[in-house]
Amino acid sequence: MQCIGDISDEVWQDCISLFLQTEMCCDAAIITNSPPWLLASYPEGNFSQMTREEIETLLTKEDREKLFLQGIILAGTKCLLIRDNLYTEGNNTMDLRTKGQSRGSQAVTVVQIESVYLVVMGQKGTEGGPLNLKAFEMAGYIREAIFQHMAHF
Repeated sequence: MQCIGDISDEVWQDCISLFLQTEMCCDAAIITNSPPWLLASYPEGNFSQMTREEIETLLTKEDREKLFLQGIILAGTKCLLIRDNLYTEGNNTMDLRTKGQSRGSQAVTVVQIESVYLVVMGQKGTEGGPLNLKAFEMAGYIREAIFQHMAHF
């Protein structure tokens, strides 16, 4: 899938909107490990503020065990790494939990979809397992949307 760059911002934004309609999540973004880094995000969410450095750290394939020890920063929010199967074939997900928030901690899931990644934060009280399952399911819909879009070219 070398033509990910040919997909318009509107397609990515539609994917974000679709996920937010599940009412299970309060923030979402689609990122990639090359410029422009952040392809789409929920305008009222914090993930729209993710930096290139944060994305590179999250998606690095080297020294992933450091992420368990040091945690990960996403849009300025410290997260603890719970489970890392991001580069495990057939799973391709990662579970995190925000740390030290005055509003309480929240589940975060990252799922790889070809060469892009869906990052979602659950509503307060949403557990990581159901969020991961929903993100994995939505990744299938996004994958289908990508293939449909590519079929028109």
